[in-house]
Amino acid sequence: MNPELAIDLFKSTVLFALYIVAPFLGLLLVVGLIASLFQSITSMQENTLTFAPKLVALAGLAVLLAPWLLRSMTEFTLTVFAKMPALAH
Repeated sequence: MNPELAIDLFKSTVLFALYIVAPFLGLLLVVGLIASLFQSITSMQENTLTFAPKLVALAGLAVLLAPWLLRSMTEFTLTVFAKMPALAH
């Protein structure tokens, strides 16, 4: 296996993982910040006030982005499979 191809495959995999996870992390960051701000303003220190909105937002975003996620993962998988013959040499 050519080390340059392996490094390129690893780099593209890590970047793709970041590309897929970024919308979820961004949404959870915003929801967590809003929940923390709400807790600070109301002086309520309940764990469910941070967990439940994040869970609902994450599920909603997963449903909303499901077609994009499926298409992106399929394209990436086909690209990796197309590169496999080059990795064998």
